[in-house]
Parts: sequence; structure tokens; C-alpha cells
Amino acid sequence: MPLFDNSNEDPTVKDQISFLNNELGKLQREAIQLKIPIVILFEGVDGAGKGALINRLLLSLDPRNFKVHAMHSPNEEALYRPFLWRFWIKTPKQDQMTIFDRSWYRHLIDDRVEELLEAQGLPDIFEDINNFERQLADDGVLIIKLYLSISMEEQRSRFEKLEKSATTAWRVTQKDWLHHAQYDNYQKMVSDMIEKTNSEMAPWHIIDSSSIKSATIKLLEWVSNKITKAIEEKKLEEKPVFTSELQWRSHAKKDSPLDPVDLSQSLELDDYQKRMNILQEKVYNLEHLLYLSRRPMVLVFEGWDAAGKGGAIRRLVKGLDPRGYEVIPVGAPNADELNHHYLWRFWNSFPKGGHIAIYDRSWYGRVMVERLEGFCTEKEWKAAYQEINEMESHWAKCGTIILKFWIHIDQDEQLARFNAREENPLKRWKITEEDWRNREKWDDYKIAVEDMIQLTDEMDAPWVVVEGNNKRFARVKVLETTVKAIESVLC
Repeated sequence: MPLFDNSNEDPTVKDQISFLNNELGKLQREAIQLKIPIVILFEGVDGAGKGALINRLLLSLDPRNFKVHAMHSPNEEALYRPFLWRFWIKTPKQDQMTIFDRSWYRHLIDDRVEELLEAQGLPDIFEDINNFERQLADDGVLIIKLYLSISMEEQRSRFEKLEKSATTAWRVTQKDWLHHAQYDNYQKMVSDMIEKTNSEMAPWHIIDSSSIKSATIKLLEWVSNKITKAIEEKKLEEKPVFTSELQWRSHAKKDSPLDPVDLSQSLELDDYQKRMNILQEKVYNLEHLLYLSRRPMVLVFEGWDAAGKGGAIRRLVKGLDPRGYEVIPVGAPNADELNHHYLWRFWNSFPKGGHIAIYDRSWYGRVMVERLEGFCTEKEWKAAYQEINEMESHWAKCGTIILKFWIHIDQDEQLARFNAREENPLKRWKITEEDWRNREKWDDYKIAVEDMIQLTDEMDAPWVVVEGNNKRFARVKVLETTVKAIESVLC
């Protein structure tokens, strides 16, 4: 007999559940039409009935528009990436619902109970989780967090019932009984977690699941109410924004990070070749140390059109083992990427521990081209500084080495390079009408670049302004900076 037997349900209860199922199905269809992404996560003590309640929820829904993810302990692929990586990449599209059977909170419950988390690291984890949920909520994602609760006695009874049957005994493990013995400590950790992550944008809802019938009704009612509210806000275009005070200030309040740059610096060919040979050998050896230490590295290349990003990247990777790095060219987002949070595609391309990701343009397009060309709202690009800092901070706390290069040239040098490209049939493909249009907006772009550097230059994710009028000088500086960054951490 299954743990939760539905055969003797009161007809009134069956009718109530049937009604709620139909209503929730209607709400799902309306949410799909309005492109409201939904995240529903289930947490709870072992044996609380997460699987049974998820199944009852799914009976209401169109299976073409939801995905269920059972989040077990992280596998090797996840362990070699930041803690939130495996959840970010599973966040839903605008017309989808994602249901998590356990979630990012598993780390804050099970690992704390089993003393796998050090107390000094907890504030960072709470902060990262709250930031993650706020970023999703600001992007229009409805987050529904459910915690299923049963008493210690009920948990023991359910475990014993499962163990009596050969077909269900496997569901009760030694770890389950260990957690049962630590029930009071487990509840203490849960209370602390809920207190520190219960927010307007993503509130917790606790359901007593001692009775599966009563819990089903409460579940369906709560989810329906939350989706109804989200639909009403969407129709009125009154979606609340939960971003804390934006990290935004006028560029005029600080000295320009670009004006003092000495663009006259150069290197003679002989000196350049000698230094490049030495640096490329060093970076090859350091790449091996990165792999052994399982540290990921992220290199971001931004700069003016024709500043030499591609050339600098080619000289850098010439000294690397191609199995250990990936160059990721970033252009306009495709249809699938536009249906997610704008940072989603960069979480998807995050490198595994011991590997290097080299971004030829990056998430900073949000505060440059998207800002200036009107591809996002003012509120969105102003919020992006904080969101980007939070993402990079999380990466850095998980051991990632981050370097961000702005390759700087002056307008005269850019014009000379544009003209040279147009005159060379082999390079003419590199120059487009868009490049010329962007050049006309030089002053506007300069303001955006200065804001970007000033607002996102952090100790663990610094900006390096590279003097780019002389390509040889720029290429050497990129390699020297990369070598020093790795050596400062590993050597």
C-alpha cells in the first residue's frame, strides 16, 4: 500500500481538490499568455511528502509548460562551479514553470546539520541566495517557496511504514534516520534559514503535511493565490521592483578612469617578441597549475570597436593548452536567451574548475550598448551594476579568478584602423555600418564606459585599462596582467 492512500478520500475533499485543480490549470494558461515565469520550490523534513504533493500539483498543469528538477547532492560537474550555478541554469523561460524538489536551500539545511558548513561562511551564503532571488524577482519571475512540516513522531511513523514494504524500504536511508535523530537541531537550522530568507519578493509558506489531503488543499490554494496576484500585477503593469538602493551615481562625481591613460606607450618589435615568448611559456605552465588547483578563471575583454580585443585574445591563447580554455564571443542574445534573465546565458557558459573562459564582450553590454541603444529600460541598466557586482562576487567567493580588460584607444587611432580595414579586402568584413554609427556616439559611449568601470571595479573582479594605441604594448600588458593574477593566487 502506498504511503499516502487516496482511495478513501471524503467526496467533499475530492470535489474541492478537483475544483482547485481546474482553477490552477486556468491560471497556468493565463500566466503563459502573459509570459510570467514561475519558480516553485519544495523543501521539508525527510518523509514530509514532497514527492506526493509535487505529483498532486502537477495533475493541475499542462506538462508542456513545466519542468521538474530533483536536486540531489551536487555531482562533480556542479562541485567544480559556483554554488548557485546549477540552479541558475535551470531557471525558467518567460512562459515556463520550474519546480524544484529540494533547492539551493538544501545547502543551508542538510550541510549545516551534518556540520559540513563553517559558521563564518554562512553570511555569504545567505547574502548570495537573497541576491539570487531578488534578481529573479526583479526580472518578473514569481518565486513560490514551500516548506513541508511534520512532527518527529509522524516522521518516525512514516519511516517505519515505508520500511515494512520491500517495494518502498529503499526510500529510507541511514541518512534519513540520522536526520531523524537530529530532528530538533534540524528544526533549529530551518527556523534560522526561514528567518533570514523570508522576504516580500520570495516569502516562505509553511504547510503542515501531517494530512496529505489537507496539505494538498493548502498547497493548491496558496499557489493559485500567488499566481493570481502575479497576473493582476502584470495586467496593471505594476510589477514591484525589489532592488535595494541602486549602485548608481553620475560619472561626473568621480575623476575619469580613461582621461589619464597614457596612450603614447609603445614597444619595439624585438622587445615585444622576447617578452611575448617568455609570457606565453609562463601562462602555459600556470594554466596547468590552475587545472591542478581546480580554480576557474574568467577573463573579460571589452573595448572600443577596432581596439584590438581579438588580437590580444589570439596572443593570449597561443600560449594555452586548447583543452583548458574556451573563447566565448558575445553578440546580441538569441530568442532563447531573450526569454531568460539577461545573466542566464553567462551562467550557462561559466567554466568548470581548472578551466578558463575568455569572453570577447560580455554581460557589460547591458550597461553599454543596451543602455545607449534603448534595448533595456533605464531602471534595468541602472540595476545591472548591482546585479553584475553580485554575480562576480559570488564567483570570486567560490574561488574564481576574475580579470576584466578595457582596451582603450583614442578617436584618431580608431579612425585610422577603420580606414585601414576598409582598404584591405581581407579585413573589410571587420568593419560595418554599425561601427561607424557607434563612432558617432563616442562621447555617449565614453560616459557609459566610465560609469561601468567606476561602478563595477571590485577587488576580486578588477578592471584593467589597457593602453591600446600600440597593439604590441597592449598585448604584452594583457599577458603580464594575467600571469600576475594567477601567480598571486597560486604561487
